[in-house]
Amino acid sequence: AVLAYERYIRVVNAKAIDFSWVWRAITYIWLYSLAWSGAPLVGWNKYSLELHKLGCSVNWDSRNPSDTSYVLLLFLGCLLVPVGVIAYCYGNILYSIRMLRNIQDLQSVRLAKIVTYEKNMAKMCFFMITIFLFCWVPYAMLSFMLVYGYASKITPTVTIILSLLAKSSTAYNHIIYLFMSRKYRWCLMQLLCSRLMRIKWIIKDHAVRVRGEKPGKPIVLSEKVAERPKKRVTFSSSSIIFIITSDETQDMDSTADDNSTNPNVIQVRPLKSERA
Repeated sequence: AVLAYERYIRVVNAKAIDFSWVWRAITYIWLYSLAWSGAPLVGWNKYSLELHKLGCSVNWDSRNPSDTSYVLLLFLGCLLVPVGVIAYCYGNILYSIRMLRNIQDLQSVRLAKIVTYEKNMAKMCFFMITIFLFCWVPYAMLSFMLVYGYASKITPTVTIILSLLAKSSTAYNHIIYLFMSRKYRWCLMQLLCSRLMRIKWIIKDHAVRVRGEKPGKPIVLSEKVAERPKKRVTFSSSSIIFIITSDETQDMDSTADDNSTNPNVIQVRPLKSERA
């Protein structure tokens, strides 16, 4: 219901929603939920085992006037009123979108993109609410049958199936977001990539520690030109010798003699010709 009202404000009234409004809405949702779920704890109705004996719920089949009044008001405040708000808000949203689509001379591309975005968001929220009602309405009707004394016609198997269906409704929202929200997919990919990169660096640091090196220390090349290693090239009749050294006065001949043991000396011998 709050999602539907939020889309109603954005699309019909063209008002921006900021974080303060969102936090207030979340606070009201929790307070409203705690009020209804906490009432049986203070004596207005009570919690008891359901027919399948695997979970607790409100005592639906009690004939006490206090318990019956709570059940009826619970249906009114937690089912009929939210569904009425949803129907009113989405009725106006669909009407407004239809009127906007009839406007042929949209003045800017930005306005057209905003209308398209709001239409897609309205579809996503409407689909979420439809799935929510599909999961919860059968359980609500089952509870309503218990209130009116049809408990003998309801089996524990039906009760547990509808109960699990109702409580699984929140798991479907992420699937809906994944398929209908491009922004959610992008944020999810960023999150997964950042986690994978973090795992990669943890494995790399662990491998460095195993080798006995100092972890987390990047290799930085010297910024001073004077500290960079010198490279000299000499040619001879049999090979080309690359000497990498920081000492410019190093003797070429002495280095060339020890090129088999010095790692800074690279000797490249030319390929022999085919005639040879």
